[in-house]
Amino acid sequence: MSDISLTSAVRSNLLSLQNTADLLGRTQNRLATGNKVNSALDNPGAFFTASGLQDRASDLSNLLDDIGQGVQTIRAADDGISGITKLVESAKAKANQALQTQSQEERREFANQYNELLGQIEDLARDASYGGKNLLGGDGNDLTVIFNEDNTSSLTIDAVDYTDTTLSDGLNLQNLDRGANGAVTFNLTGGSGTETSDFAGLKTESLLTDSSSFEVGDVIELQTLPAGSGSQVSGSDITVSADTTVQDLLDQLNSVAGVEATFDEGDGSLTINSSENVTLRNTDAGAATPSPTDLLTVTASAFNQGTQLLSESGGISVGDTLTFTDGNGFEVGTLEVDETTTVNDLTTALNDLDGVNAQFNSGTGGVTLESTVDFSITSDNINFNSGAGFAVDSDGVNIDADDSGFASDNDINDTITRLNAALNNLRAQAGTFGTNLSTVEIRQDFTKRVINNLETGAGLLTLADTNLEGANLLALQTRQQLSSSALSLAAQADQSVLQLIQ
Repeated sequence: MSDISLTSAVRSNLLSLQNTADLLGRTQNRLATGNKVNSALDNPGAFFTASGLQDRASDLSNLLDDIGQGVQTIRAADDGISGITKLVESAKAKANQALQTQSQEERREFANQYNELLGQIEDLARDASYGGKNLLGGDGNDLTVIFNEDNTSSLTIDAVDYTDTTLSDGLNLQNLDRGANGAVTFNLTGGSGTETSDFAGLKTESLLTDSSSFEVGDVIELQTLPAGSGSQVSGSDITVSADTTVQDLLDQLNSVAGVEATFDEGDGSLTINSSENVTLRNTDAGAATPSPTDLLTVTASAFNQGTQLLSESGGISVGDTLTFTDGNGFEVGTLEVDETTTVNDLTTALNDLDGVNAQFNSGTGGVTLESTVDFSITSDNINFNSGAGFAVDSDGVNIDADDSGFASDNDINDTITRLNAALNNLRAQAGTFGTNLSTVEIRQDFTKRVINNLETGAGLLTLADTNLEGANLLALQTRQQLSSSALSLAAQADQSVLQLIQ
């Protein structure tokens, strides 16, 4: 306690100056912080209410970050579905391309491309993740987006699994069989024999009896070797009558599988090409004392050179057309046999075909064929591909390969049906993700507005009016100056006493 006594006027002015200084300090603090309520002492109700609003706004701001990440996760999945849809449409285009061709080899290639697209679909689905979540990755990838601070409002988005295209609850698209090669070997054998003297001077329309070598009742037939002790080749015999012509003999011989008989009217020669060892024998049955005669002998052997003529085989003749077809009956090529066509020409023509490989074995006389699809060689010559025992395969040479998944129209149409179902699945899932994305974005915008309302409300309780506080500051500064002047005037009254003492 001070022992100095102040006048009432001085004390009053001093107190007023102190109050003005306090008000001035408070106003300056409000202007510095921007808040009119900086602590519970300023306004307990406003302070704690604003703190609650700010705390909720802070919690929602943290959730808003998670909501934003959820939006990006959904967008990544939606982009993934868009990419997968394009790949499925490409796979459907491959199926439609396969449907436009009957070539099994082309269809096999389209099937391989189709399988590659399915692999790309699975890869794309695995790459559609964001922040460790992949809504296209199946189990364990469900996404839950929380919208409020107490977790009572949320949205769970179920993941689908497109990383395996074969899943029945996914795309349900199976990899197609790629097919497997088939192989077959057919042999080229043949020999030739010619007889001139017995047919000299004859024409194809001439009677056999015009030759002194034949008489009515003779039986001319093919026999297996050895000559004289072989057996008759079934269906090769003809009994000479008064009206039997050379042409009749040719027709009878040519009816035997693997045998080709031709007659040259120029020199009156009969030539027989055969894939088996045979002899043409006249039993001389028309004579009183038969004296059988071997007219010509053919010794057949396996081809041993690629330069040998195809026409040397008993089953292939000049003028034949060899037709190459696949399992759908689609003609992939032909080969016209002429006087110069060799084994090498045949293998070259076969190797020029897609998916076909042909090799000639000069040791065995066999042509080995390998094909990626079903494959056939047929001829307009019924003797083609004649085998042992003068038998002939009327179906030609055939390869039975494992078919690809696009081998038949039904296979392709089934695949297109599954692709259409997959597209419907993708579009429906895209719609689901689109709805989810719209919902999350709406809640994101709503949360932003709620945060803004909370912060605005808190500001109404705590923020200072800078215009008002600025005016208050100016007024208080003026009041402070006036208070100082008043204090000075009050002090002058006490100073007058000192003037009397002087």
